[in-house]
Amino acid sequence: MHAWLCENPVGVDALTWKELPTPQPGKGQVLIRIQAASLNFPDLLIVQNKYQMKPELPFVPGSEYAGVVEAVGEGVTTLKVGQPVACLSGTGGFATHTLAPAALCMPLPPGFPPADAAAFIMIYATSHHALMDRGQLKAGETVLVLGAAGGVGMSAIQIAKIAGARVIAAASSAEKLAFCKQLGADETINYATEDLRERLKQLTGGKGPDVIYDPVGGDYTEAAFRSIAWRGRLLVVGFAAGDIPALKINLALVKGASIVGVFWGDFARREPQANAAMMQELATWYMQGRIKPQIDAQMPMSELKAAYARMGSRAVKGKLVLVN
Repeated sequence: MHAWLCENPVGVDALTWKELPTPQPGKGQVLIRIQAASLNFPDLLIVQNKYQMKPELPFVPGSEYAGVVEAVGEGVTTLKVGQPVACLSGTGGFATHTLAPAALCMPLPPGFPPADAAAFIMIYATSHHALMDRGQLKAGETVLVLGAAGGVGMSAIQIAKIAGARVIAAASSAEKLAFCKQLGADETINYATEDLRERLKQLTGGKGPDVIYDPVGGDYTEAAFRSIAWRGRLLVVGFAAGDIPALKINLALVKGASIVGVFWGDFARREPQANAAMMQELATWYMQGRIKPQIDAQMPMSELKAAYARMGSRAVKGKLVLVN
């Protein structure tokens, strides 16, 4: 097998493509021949030693991937050789093969392409947990999606529309906003050229958004939160801008608003039955054509560094996928 190996987490340039022995699965594990792996923001942080999870060195990055089971370890009864699966295990995806815990593998129904499967779990699980569980989104409410053209933003638009919400998508270019419109956004804000608060006031008649989906952080968080509706919910999803914002807590008081943390990974670990039911609903929605990851580009696995550079340029609309 071959894999991109991180032996020193100082950045993407330190990754090396190496031939390694193909491992055999242990108890509770499966060996997966990887067909596709998607690039997520944590995959950049983890090779820079900036992510909350710090794997033992050396490790193979790539948190999310899809492929075919080639071997099963002791005690594995839920999966079989030849079965297509998707998996989000945190590491191992940027390779030709990997070992994965069987418990983290999602069996794929017929007709679920590997590229879509590799770009599915993280973004849709995060957005469903954020909007439907933590945000308690109701039909008729207005959702502001920051960073709306990215992977989680894309999934948030689609899920909010299924919930019957009005969606305002905010992004940094006209091209990205056109993409958001194609996904179903009702209104858009270009926060590179427009004042976020003034535009929100115009679009909501001064009421403000009921739910703010924020995977960006930085300066936009406070501007958006100052515009939130009475009883609104700010969903803290991530900090793609790099800066973790500090909010004055009186802002929550005067709006009767909630600041709600979203940590899907720990939700899946602590509440596995609820998570399994959510994933089943998402898979059903996909097969019904109600949600679908938009793939910005499919690139050969050997071009991982170029894919990282494309993601770092913030030019990506939807998801980047590496294929073997």
